[in-house]
Amino acid sequence: MSKPNRIISRPLQACAAALLALAALPALALEPFTATYQATFMGMRADANMNLAREGGNRWKYGLQVAGAGARLEQSTVFEANGDQLRPLSSIDSQRGESGIAAMLVRRRNVNATYDWSAGEARWTGDVKDDQGGPVRLQQGDMDGMLMNLALVRDVQAGKSPLRYRLVEDGRSKRQVFERQGTEQVTVGGRNLQATKVVRTDGRRQIVAWIVDDLPVPARLLQRRDGKDVIDMRLQAVN
Repeated sequence: MSKPNRIISRPLQACAAALLALAALPALALEPFTATYQATFMGMRADANMNLAREGGNRWKYGLQVAGAGARLEQSTVFEANGDQLRPLSSIDSQRGESGIAAMLVRRRNVNATYDWSAGEARWTGDVKDDQGGPVRLQQGDMDGMLMNLALVRDVQAGKSPLRYRLVEDGRSKRQVFERQGTEQVTVGGRNLQATKVVRTDGRRQIVAWIVDDLPVPARLLQRRDGKDVIDMRLQAVN
């Protein structure tokens, strides 16, 4: 009997890799929002929400919640917005299977990250391997995976090229490159919209995002592994 595939954690973090070199872009004002998605992972239906809320001053909290088929995935990042810079301060990444087949397929996981800019290093605690706790030396422009969503949307809408970033998470730093692959139509809330398609390929994994002008989040996010769809999120509305 073949072993069931595990539902992967980080549904968005690969697709949203850390973003570098934003100083050349004009400052864009952040506005709070809540975005709702319909999602599928491993063929199972789920609902997802992304939300951005002000924490006070120049601090913000950006979160993602995915729930369905007995599984729950949650990610959130607290960050500072200073002009064009989005700088992570702390993040939480958790997943668990609560009922049904998801209780067997989804490995319980909870990871906390701290980005200490005064010390210039990032560290991770919780369900991490010995080589994933850090510290990792921080560089100007470093981000975590959640912040990639905000910065990637901003970069594409601003016409930035190339789309090259530095992701700092799971006890390591890694360069990320997204490539534009033309435009396609997507449907959001019953409306057909023109979207810029961007793709990142990293070995067996691929992330595809569809970015629409004037929307603060991707209209669609697709994560593939070994040529197969793993997670597919389609935007329904933004408030």
